[in-house]
Amino acid sequence: MKTNKKVVSLISDDFEDLELWYPILRLREEGVEVVVAGEKAGERYVGKYGVPAYSDCSFSDVKTEEFDGILIPGGWAPDKLRRFPEVIDIVQKLNVENKVIGQICHAGWVAISAKILKGRNVTSTPGIKDDMENAGGTWIDEAVVVDKNLVSSRRPMDLPLYMKKYIEVLKINASI
Repeated sequence: MKTNKKVVSLISDDFEDLELWYPILRLREEGVEVVVAGEKAGERYVGKYGVPAYSDCSFSDVKTEEFDGILIPGGWAPDKLRRFPEVIDIVQKLNVENKVIGQICHAGWVAISAKILKGRNVTSTPGIKDDMENAGGTWIDEAVVVDKNLVSSRRPMDLPLYMKKYIEVLKINASI
């Protein structure tokens, strides 16, 4: 079932393999087009456990008006992703446009750098709880936390609940 909806997933080396692939596959099962964006188009990136993935486009190719949401995987990739001004710009624009922002595990680092957490309820891996709170978020130790267009989750074992909620918010925001 094709929905005419489109989500961008960010990628960099050392992504958490399940946190990249599970959400992409779940959205594709729902008929959502998922575009993988990396530093360069057509580049090979390798996850923490050796699973490769290729970018469809570069960060600078992403036009937020063409997307209904974003997925930011965890692992060590978020520490790299947040260093790209284009990534910060994408996240900030999607937030202003009230499009669905999904972040899991260490992906909260990207939201912190994009300065979109002040006054928001969030979760993440407990390892960056202090970072999330110092950025103005209220950290909650739950599998998934939804605050308007922001859907956050803790770790791989929470993926089923995370994607269920992400898809619900995407349906509300994008009418799929």
